[in-house]
Amino acid sequence: MTSTPNLTDAIHRQQIRAKALDLGFDDIGFATAQRLNDDEPRLQKWLLNGANAEMAYMANHFEKRVDPRLLVDGACTIVSLLSSYKPAVESNNPDNFKIARYAWGHDYHEVIREKLNELFNYIRDHHYPDLQGRAFVDSAPVLERAWAARAGLGWMGKNTCLIHPKLGSYVFISELIINMPLTGNSSLVNNHCGSCSRCIDACPTQAITPGFVDARKCISYWTIEHKGEIDPSITQNLNNWIFGCDICQEVCPWNRKTPPSKEPSFSPQPQLLQMNKSDWEELSEDSFRIIFKKSAVKRTKYIGLMRNIRANTNQK
Repeated sequence: MTSTPNLTDAIHRQQIRAKALDLGFDDIGFATAQRLNDDEPRLQKWLLNGANAEMAYMANHFEKRVDPRLLVDGACTIVSLLSSYKPAVESNNPDNFKIARYAWGHDYHEVIREKLNELFNYIRDHHYPDLQGRAFVDSAPVLERAWAARAGLGWMGKNTCLIHPKLGSYVFISELIINMPLTGNSSLVNNHCGSCSRCIDACPTQAITPGFVDARKCISYWTIEHKGEIDPSITQNLNNWIFGCDICQEVCPWNRKTPPSKEPSFSPQPQLLQMNKSDWEELSEDSFRIIFKKSAVKRTKYIGLMRNIRANTNQK
């Protein structure tokens, strides 16, 4: 089955882009599905070095990670989409406990997946009747940042975050991997980090070297993924972070003048910005369930969040 007659690939992309923006995505790009030969050695090095810490799942499905055609039968095109989550307001108490900005609003997995499904249905109904594929939101063996870069949505910063020239790095990345052939990749964006090393210099645990983040030293890993007690070498550098860490993004010049997210679901929950340290320390499990019912914070569970709070308190 071919695409709708009389429409060139460029027109298909243009109309799909317009629909994506209408659904609330902030940018979209297209790349041909193929093996990621340039990224494969980097992933191998990261895994062989043990930089995935206890995230054993990162070593699973290696071949599928580097070749999406093994993940989705008939894959022809990777449609990468960005959703900004930069908040319009910030906490007015710098000494309070801190949560990574991506978790201030509703769980991005749920918000974005709904939009992806709508976009998939639109492409099937208006562009490619035999459309098949899958939607991904940070939940499968997909090298999302690599594909977003290939789709012309930015470059990989020294902290390994994707940096979009207008949106910065406070973005969620999602994909549709589909069997619709759309020839021609989007134009690649040059790397504009230059000699800047602010993200590297600002990391309190020295987790970052250019293009490489060692999870064994990363505050985000220890406060979200790690299941046991936090290592003392990390505890003394937590600096009030209790879920994730934004330090390397806070210092990035490309995040200075970026616009706030237009997605209401990603707006900070008012209660979060109002809580002080005592509120956090006295948080009950029932309150945790209520406050974080729709938040990504629920990933670490109540016991994990209280462990992180305790680790910050004990470092004093």
